[in-house]
Formats: sequence, C-alpha cells, structure tokens
Amino acid sequence: MVNEEGDLIASRGKQLNDGIHPIDLTILRQDQPAGAGTCRRAPRECGPLPFLIKRDGTWLYRGSAIRRKELVCLFASVLKRDAEGGFWLETPAERGPIEVEDAPFVAVELDWTGLGRDQVLTFRTNTDQMITAGPAHKLRVAHDLLTCEPTPYLHIRDGLGRFPVEARISRPVYYELVALAEQEMVHGRQMLGVWSQRVFFALGEMPCLDVNGDVMDECNPHDPCGGGKHA
Repeated sequence: MVNEEGDLIASRGKQLNDGIHPIDLTILRQDQPAGAGTCRRAPRECGPLPFLIKRDGTWLYRGSAIRRKELVCLFASVLKRDAEGGFWLETPAERGPIEVEDAPFVAVELDWTGLGRDQVLTFRTNTDQMITAGPAHKLRVAHDLLTCEPTPYLHIRDGLGRFPVEARISRPVYYELVALAEQEMVHGRQMLGVWSQRVFFALGEMPCLDVNGDVMDECNPHDPCGGGKHA
C-alpha cells in the first residue's frame, strides 16, 4: 500500500519485531475537519493485501501473526465490509481487500445487568470494543448445514450493503448466554433466547418431548409437540 502522502503499511523503513513495517498514523485520522489539509479524494485501490483474519480472531500478515495488540486494533479501526460481503482495509488514501475466515472479531467476554425485558447484555471483543446488544447491535445464530451446530454472532457495525461487520461469540460466552436464556413464543414457536435492551434474541427452538419426557426427533406440524410437550 504505497502513497506519496503516507501508507497504511510503509514499503520502506526499519521492520518492527512482528514483521509489520512502521505505520504512518496520520492517514488513519478520521476526525480532521472538512477542508483541513489537502482536498479529500476517493482512496486508491491497491489490490489484495497480505492479511488474513483467522476464525479465532488472530490477524496474520504474510502468514505471520501480528503480536502487538495495538497494531491489530489500529487495523481493525479501518476495516470495512462491501456490498458483496468482502472485507477491506481502507484509509483516506488507499484501500485493499483482505481475507477473513469467518467474522473479523470475536466476543470474548459478557457482562449483564437487570432481569427479563430490562436485561442489558454488553460484550467485549478481542479488540476491546464494548458492544451492547439491542436494536442497533443484534444477535443472530447461524447453523452448520451438516452438523446443525450453532454459531452465534453479534452485529458490530454496518457494512456498505446488507452484510454487517460482526463478531463471532466465543463458545464460553455462548454458554453464558444459554444460562441466561428464557422461553418466549416467537411467531407461534416456543423459542429459547435472551433479552437485551427490551429486544428478544432467539438462540434456538425449544426441543419437543414425548409423554415420557424424552426428546423427540421431530414435532408434528399440526401439534407443536406431536402429542408431547415442550421442554
């Protein structure tokens, strides 16, 4: 990423211990008033960048992990998602696509206050962002097509289209959510989920039990529990 005004990653200069070249912080400043300095122009596209964000949230540069958290946080601050779902690093001067295995962030800690509809769930990400689930930051659960294993995600910020920038909720945090879960009827289905800022987020459908209390493989579509009852 080379530019006369300065680069996100300089092409020359003394290398840092983790293999990342020195960063010109001036191009990462987003808070300059309109008209300050040179005229604003569209960032120049410089082709794919050698970054990979692993599923566990580790950032790699040319195959090597970036060990300095402040660098990870710096790059994360200029991460954007396009209308097709691709991820980019974009500064006022330049932009380039990067590879992301799953979600670019991981929710690693949960804090909650209140009960029921008044409950508030706040997550800390691996880059120390504090995000409160609610109308602006929704929770969703995706399921593996083969194993049906659930993977929960938290909306961090909007993308340029329908694909948001998200954090994958880590397994320990997901277990904490399950422990806080309550039963609610959603569109005629008994769901297990959590409240935050008066919004109910479904984690999954309640299993159906037969008359002996055993979990049934499938519910009768005409009887919510096929003659049994919900757990």
